[in-house]
Amino acid sequence: MKRAVILGECQGGVVEASMPRPKEDWVLVKIHAAPLCTEYKMFTAGKKAAHLGHEAAGEVVEIAQPGRVKVGDRVAVMPQYPCGTCTLCRSGEYIHCENVVDFTAFTGSDEGRATVAQYLLKQDWLLTPIPDDISYDHGAMACCGLGPTFGAFERMQVRGLDTVLITGLGPVGLGGVINAKHLGATVIAVESHPYRVAKAKELGADHLIDPRDEDALKQIMDLTKGIGVDKAVDCSGAVSAHRLAIDALRRRGQLTFVGESGAETPLVISRDMIRKGIDLKGNWHYNMKDTLNIMKVIAKNPYQLDKFITHIFSIDDIQRAWETQASGECGKVVVQPWS
Repeated sequence: MKRAVILGECQGGVVEASMPRPKEDWVLVKIHAAPLCTEYKMFTAGKKAAHLGHEAAGEVVEIAQPGRVKVGDRVAVMPQYPCGTCTLCRSGEYIHCENVVDFTAFTGSDEGRATVAQYLLKQDWLLTPIPDDISYDHGAMACCGLGPTFGAFERMQVRGLDTVLITGLGPVGLGGVINAKHLGATVIAVESHPYRVAKAKELGADHLIDPRDEDALKQIMDLTKGIGVDKAVDCSGAVSAHRLAIDALRRRGQLTFVGESGAETPLVISRDMIRKGIDLKGNWHYNMKDTLNIMKVIAKNPYQLDKFITHIFSIDDIQRAWETQASGECGKVVVQPWS
């Protein structure tokens, strides 16, 4: 089978790899759509990597034993290799599993762990059914395309009367615009990249704020009649965006951090937390109980998803796919390993 690799700085390639084999409740999935996420950062940094990706949709082609799926099932592949038995897994919060499975130790090989490949192995309980009227490309958006902000909005209980602030309009933030507009919320989006600003407008963002404007906070407060936004989600990971979102929240507002960040964000407990009474959360994905609900969002927004997925490449064209991501001139980029 074909599998994408990073060979060096801004150098991607494809290698021939051995076929993975199903074992127990781990099934073999033929990948038809592999959305790209943050792998391009390793590509630009020159960090060599052989097993890439964590988003996919495809077809179950082989099983080792009867279980939750059968050959021919169309599925979205959830990320990670959680144990399935710890308290968090059993409650649906598998993304925070306390006892992640050692893939190589369990399967006896490294093959089958990558999603930017033609086949993968995955526990059957981590495969979400894709209805027949949803394409593989759209079904794959149940992973990082829509998943992080979908989970964030579920936790904050975003509703149609809410004003939602979204900081950072890379693919995750753009997915947030789709999720928020699906719920009927008013969206104030913060972004400086011209392509992403235009794409956010196309997807329905109501107001766009340039974070480089000295009066960015005032613009948000003016749009909310001085009250502040009801809910906010940061998809940028930038400290300045963290502070903007905290300051723009109304009293008793809620903010969820989705964008990865290793930096320290200043927080004044009395001023920011106690006096305003705001809730700050972190969110990685969404609870397994909501898999059917995210498929409903996908089913009801096909035209939005067509706008969101801006580029589709074959696996043999992985070099150009990562270069496109690195340019910032894209929405969600999808690799089709069999095209």
